[in-house]
Amino acid sequence: MRIYKVGGAVRDRLLGKPVTDIDWVVVGATTEEMLAKGFRPVGADFPVFLHPKSGEEYALARTERKSGRGYGGFTFHASPEVTLEEDLIRRDLTINAMAEDDQQNLTDPYHGQRDLEARLLRHVSPAFAEDPLRVLRVARFAARYAALGFTVAPETLELMRQLSESGELEALTPERSWKEISRALMEDQPQVFVEVLRACGALKVLMPEVDALFGVPQPPAHHPEIDTGAHTLSVLQQAAIHKQPLTVRWACLLHDLGKGLTPEEEWPRHIAHELKGLRLIKAVNERFKVPRDCQELAVLVGEYHTHGHRALELKPSTLLELLQSFDVYRRPQRFEEFIAACEMDARGRKGREDSSYPQADYLRGAATAARSVAVQPLLEKGFKGPELGEAIKRERLKALKAYKEAAST
Repeated sequence: MRIYKVGGAVRDRLLGKPVTDIDWVVVGATTEEMLAKGFRPVGADFPVFLHPKSGEEYALARTERKSGRGYGGFTFHASPEVTLEEDLIRRDLTINAMAEDDQQNLTDPYHGQRDLEARLLRHVSPAFAEDPLRVLRVARFAARYAALGFTVAPETLELMRQLSESGELEALTPERSWKEISRALMEDQPQVFVEVLRACGALKVLMPEVDALFGVPQPPAHHPEIDTGAHTLSVLQQAAIHKQPLTVRWACLLHDLGKGLTPEEEWPRHIAHELKGLRLIKAVNERFKVPRDCQELAVLVGEYHTHGHRALELKPSTLLELLQSFDVYRRPQRFEEFIAACEMDARGRKGREDSSYPQADYLRGAATAARSVAVQPLLEKGFKGPELGEAIKRERLKALKAYKEAAST
């Protein structure tokens, strides 16, 4: 039995990055031997075990063979005869196909260290094209390591293009897709993830609504970058720079989908794109079975982001409707995330990345003013039921009128 550290732990150590998760592969062992040493089995698909003390995952060396469509369409074979090189060749990228023993002696049969130095994301073998999930994974790694100068090797991008055209991407489950998408959006340069998917044709398959934004012009006065797709990528980049949570980043990606529906004869204006885009945002949410908090914020940002930009001009009644739509009284955090998404949208314009966004504090102040209305005095006056609701609304509107007057003086 020989045990090796493999994959990301080896890659990140060589890059000088902190190692968080460690994967181990065991060569020359049987399931019975692992159980005898106190390892606990996990999963039924292939032999993976938890270390009796550390709880880390140890997998028996295995080979795999394509047996069906999609991410799960593989047959695995694990036995003591499977070599380390045979286990490593089934991995996606050369930089993930290195191993080291307890003395840090490197096993690198597919030249991963060379590609690390060349800053290349290159596939290990033609079998790369058998797993459609790898298209998303490579795009995610491109987003993670873009700051270090990594790019996708041309021949790997070509394989990703073939996978995108093969229909295999449609076999991915929503859960697996969302796991990769959500992780990619939380990388330091999530816009690179979208760029790579677009470069290999996968964006058109997975999110045609986002792909449709590229080449669609906007008014130069408001959007010096002009192209709606380029703007979307800039908004996403700003969200990463400002360390926004996943909910905000997802909303930033989808906020302008309605502009992809504007007829060419109406370009560069996009009248009512906010409402037109709602069905598209909901469709993307449903396609990937997106978590509810991400779904809800994306829909609300899509519908109301221009309200956010026009906050200083809104009538008190419109402002109240906006606050009611977000339920700021019970869910203040969601409104805060809306404000963040609006600010990222404003900053995601060429040359305006560092512009101030006074709307943010104005909206926060409006929410505070509306929340400051006390219900108890109204109850003491005898209001109840629907009448109480109307009375609260009147008092909140009064508070917002006072707030707007004070803010404008």
